[in-house]
Amino acid sequence: MRFSESWLRTLVDPPLSTEQLTHLLTMSGLEVEECESVAPPFSGVVVAEVKEVAKHPDADKLSLCRVDVGVGSLLNIVCGAPNVAPGMKVPCATVGAILPGDGPDKPFQIKLAKVRGVESQGMLCSASELGLPQEQGGLLVLPLEAPIGVDFRRYADLDDALITIKLTPNRADCLSVLGVAREVAALTQAPLKAIDTTSVVSTVRDTVPVKISDSQACGRFTSRIIRNVNAKAATPRWMKDRLERAGQRSISALVDVSNYVMLEMGRPLHVYDLDKLKGGIDVRFGRKGETLKLLNEQVVEVFENVLAITDVGGAIGLAGVMGGDSTKADLDTCNIFVESAFFFPDVIAGRARRYNFTSDASHRFERGVDFDNTVSGIERATQLILEICGGAPGPVVDQVAQLPERKPVTMRVARAQKVIGVEISVEQMAAIFQRLALPFVQDKNLNGEDVFVVTPPSYRFDLEIEEDLIEEVVRVYGYENIPVMPPVAPAVMRVPPENRRSLFDLRERLVACDYQETINFSFVEEAWERDFAGNENMIRLKNPIASQMSVMRSTLIGSLVENLRFNLNRKASRVRVFEVGRTFLRAPDQPRGDLAVAGYRQPMRIAALAYGSSTEEQWGEPTRPVDFFDVKADLEALVAPRVVRFIPAPHPALHPGRSARIDLAGEPIGWIGELHPRWQQKYELPMVPILFEVDADTLRTWDIPRYEEVSKFPPVRRDLAIVVDESITVDQIFRSLEGCLPKMVTDVSLFDVYSGKGIENGKKSLAFRVLMQDTEKTLKDQEVDGAMQQIMQIIASGTDAKLRS
Repeated sequence: MRFSESWLRTLVDPPLSTEQLTHLLTMSGLEVEECESVAPPFSGVVVAEVKEVAKHPDADKLSLCRVDVGVGSLLNIVCGAPNVAPGMKVPCATVGAILPGDGPDKPFQIKLAKVRGVESQGMLCSASELGLPQEQGGLLVLPLEAPIGVDFRRYADLDDALITIKLTPNRADCLSVLGVAREVAALTQAPLKAIDTTSVVSTVRDTVPVKISDSQACGRFTSRIIRNVNAKAATPRWMKDRLERAGQRSISALVDVSNYVMLEMGRPLHVYDLDKLKGGIDVRFGRKGETLKLLNEQVVEVFENVLAITDVGGAIGLAGVMGGDSTKADLDTCNIFVESAFFFPDVIAGRARRYNFTSDASHRFERGVDFDNTVSGIERATQLILEICGGAPGPVVDQVAQLPERKPVTMRVARAQKVIGVEISVEQMAAIFQRLALPFVQDKNLNGEDVFVVTPPSYRFDLEIEEDLIEEVVRVYGYENIPVMPPVAPAVMRVPPENRRSLFDLRERLVACDYQETINFSFVEEAWERDFAGNENMIRLKNPIASQMSVMRSTLIGSLVENLRFNLNRKASRVRVFEVGRTFLRAPDQPRGDLAVAGYRQPMRIAALAYGSSTEEQWGEPTRPVDFFDVKADLEALVAPRVVRFIPAPHPALHPGRSARIDLAGEPIGWIGELHPRWQQKYELPMVPILFEVDADTLRTWDIPRYEEVSKFPPVRRDLAIVVDESITVDQIFRSLEGCLPKMVTDVSLFDVYSGKGIENGKKSLAFRVLMQDTEKTLKDQEVDGAMQQIMQIIASGTDAKLRS
């Protein structure tokens, strides 16, 4: 928000210097990003009148001018400007004047000089020579009523300061000079001067019928007809100056008035050419195939979720964003229709960016515009239009459909004092709310605490919770008045639970397995969700930062595949990456242990991807591609000392025959496998990557190691070779042995799988190593044989296994 200090002081004029004023605004939360003078320093320039103009005897492009600068005699000045003419008033730099030159370090002085043999007693100035914005070539032409001899800097108010405020998105109420003036009045207790919005008496009865088709989008629509305006009338110099100093280019009187009211009151308006409208106005959402040519000459499609201003012929503007070219008011306009409406912020937010542009109106509407000043805004605009362009106004038609509910906000006095850290009294807080013009009631809550119940005004969309009111109190009280004190808190050494490990520990384990961590956005492409998660019910963003990042991820796989492609495009041949991050799922019922908000779960996941060779190229080991079992080993190292099982099962992202569900303690926690060949081809990957994704919170819990006595007696090893059907998995055998092994058996592990010669068709041979040991004695052969028979009986009872001969 940019404005001139002089404009601000017409509404509130505290006894502060420019520096003090800008410091006060910054310390109250309205950061002053820049404060500079309207023009660079110069002196000796006065308002002058050109009395006579003659040709230079020795130069075709120079003129000899007789100029009155108010000293009693005319000065002879040589001038090369093409627009110099008798009777015009211009700024004149007299002898001794100091002008800006090429910069603040290179000023130059006007001296008595001869130009082509003719003495010149000064210089007539253009805007650029004085460091002012250049409107046109040639001399800077001043109004005929400008007083001769007056210091030009004082006449044009060039010592005025241009203040630029960097606003946070919640302070939409300060996107106007009036809004900033309210803040200054509250901070300094200087009187706030009201803007004249006296109702204009209507002289015609014409109105345009208006229909609000969706009251959830457009809450209020105020309008007025003004007939017989002179659209070619010149915008007054004072208005042009204020607009230009606020960063707005003067276009025409009607457009300038609408921009002026927007900057002054924060009330966006739009002026239509009444004769170009076709029938009544309908505020509705766009329809499929509907298009519109905007004021910026951009032709856009009016999407079905975009609110439009329409007439019988179709869309004539994007509500709260920009008007259409077909109904714009131009210099030939005679009758106008003025619109002043309130659109709900959620309906306008992001719509302009969808069309790759932004506008002053959308910038305000999507943050929240005062819904109570639509009528006063039209009255103010009408006053200015009648003053500048003339015309006959019609009655104001104010159609209210639905306005935002201003819910009271409660602030506990004790809570505010605790947060601020200063014992601000109840009386001081009440005075602050009065200065801010916030209606309030002092009361006590059910616990007997003193509270303030504040009803936010129509222009304060940022007051919603208790903390907002605490911020208002401390802003006006003054951050500088809060003493600097170090925080006081008891230092307690908390011992972390032994059966809980941190995410950092899990990261370290993957790094030890030669993986590198990546960090990706949580919003991803729609295609990734369909391909890698089979997700059609995606969580869509209302206001994505980019069109290709429009949904929240429910899996980390897509991000890792994109990381892989990024590295392959930069000639990397071996990639091993992992990510620890949240995924986002719909969840009407919130499970315990998950972070969930309003029907959504956000579980923490760990995913890893390996691509290329299993190890770096070296002399001691042949190079081979990474495979399923390499990544399986990495996963087992991550989970250890807990043991997971791998159950063959399909997954949308993985190869249907080379993927498995990961189970821990009988519960599924993730997936592992090769990327599906379809996605390998679609994403142009020369080799297949191996990936896994598991729930991170489950892995953070682990079993505490327990002491077991180390036997001093020798262990016994026996091998057990059995023949089973090919359909029997080793996991089935291990599951049948769980909890049933003799006490002396310390380990059972598979060391060989064989099928072929000597084995029946449809059968396979599995060889297990069985280790047995006792802590109190040396095992005897009959004890070992009995244990082996028991193990064989357990396996045979569930799998019909037979000893291999």
